[in-house]
Amino acid sequence: MTTRATAWLCLAAALGLAVPAHTDSPSHPARPTAREAPTWARDGVLYEVFPRAFSPTGDLNGITARLDHVRDLGVTVLWLMPLQPVGEHNRKGTFGSPYSIRDFRAVSTEYGTPDDLRRLVREAHARGLRVILDFVANHTAWDNVLMETPEVYVRDASGKVQPPNEDWTDVAELDYSSPRLRAYMIETLQHWLREYDLDGFRCDVAGLVPTDFWEEARPELEKVTPDVFMLAEWSEPELLFEAFDADYAWPFHATLSRVLGLGAPASEIRATWEEQRARFPEGALHVRFSDNHDERRAITRFGEPAALAASALVLTLDGIPLLYNGVEIGDPTESGDPALMERRPVFWAGAERRPWFLPYYKAMIALRRAHDALRRGETVWLRNSGEDRVVSYLRRGRDEEILVTVNLSSQPWSGTLDVPGGAAYTEITPPIGLPVQPGGGVPERETRAVELPKLGLDAWGVRIFRR
Repeated sequence: MTTRATAWLCLAAALGLAVPAHTDSPSHPARPTAREAPTWARDGVLYEVFPRAFSPTGDLNGITARLDHVRDLGVTVLWLMPLQPVGEHNRKGTFGSPYSIRDFRAVSTEYGTPDDLRRLVREAHARGLRVILDFVANHTAWDNVLMETPEVYVRDASGKVQPPNEDWTDVAELDYSSPRLRAYMIETLQHWLREYDLDGFRCDVAGLVPTDFWEEARPELEKVTPDVFMLAEWSEPELLFEAFDADYAWPFHATLSRVLGLGAPASEIRATWEEQRARFPEGALHVRFSDNHDERRAITRFGEPAALAASALVLTLDGIPLLYNGVEIGDPTESGDPALMERRPVFWAGAERRPWFLPYYKAMIALRRAHDALRRGETVWLRNSGEDRVVSYLRRGRDEEILVTVNLSSQPWSGTLDVPGGAAYTEITPPIGLPVQPGGGVPERETRAVELPKLGLDAWGVRIFRR
């Protein structure tokens, strides 16, 4: 752990993590800062692709064939789940977990060839897309090439290699006290940057690997790719001081799930945001999501309108938004364990069943990309008269202010907001169609006047204003 990280964590502990935080404004008491992410990542929208499931062919060329769809959606960063060969020994399921890797430096023949990957990256870059790769540093398959050097693994007193825990029986845990392992893994990361012109990494269970390894690796990666982007699949302040540019907003995701799935008050979302701001260094970037490959689909957990409301939060709050392949068409196909070990392709033809989904995502992503306040502005939470059901906040930029209101309940809401004084707001909510009803037909949307601070929201409704 760095000296700066140690000082901050000691201070946070002394304060009991009870520092009030209503905005992410620099006017609050100074505290240590997170490392600054590359501009392209900070302003980006991430799109996660499971190569096995993304296309009918389930390979790299299948991804390349759909790059126009990805670009036209408006996302800017393509995250590829692991591409390496999957282990066979102790394999789970038919195809095995992509996180059980047999050779860290190889491209799986299941997905194609090294030249197929080079072509994918080249074509993505030509469309203005960056590409990052999933990297699994904590463990390997039991038949990984590193098994020839068992000293780089965690072993029991008898010398037997150990799994990370009782459930992860298909993988063996690596031992980062080994200088040989550290050198190998850093060289491996450099290999992927150099050989395939990748732009960064999403690092699986990053907190299970010693932070000082990541801090050792970072400058070595920057020698190859100066603006490399490093995303930690974890939520821990010390990772963002020197090693990583962003982490996962796991606490936000958990709270969102409680609100939409268990009926917790909407005000818990603000409370979680404030707790995280108090805990993390100034400028910390969190990747926000409603879906990813580990979680059940939001559309199956919460229903269609609530899933779209969740995405509205993801796409208008601070941090970096993440979409999982197929969410933009309302695809309900699961990919979490045990589906992760099988091949369950996204049903792209299902877009016809929910024709309002894709325009919604395109419009919301375009809105974010068009407004600096949504990408970089400070977040200021506003009180409203229905905080058990409604969240309201400002995204305040240099030259504009965006007001976002989201109804996280199944009932229409009318009430008031504590809107700060100033010029009048203009509504900029994207004109999204309503769902097709059973038996056909689309209901008419109720016209709701804007007389701020009075406001009305449909069930699961979203309204956005600018001044």
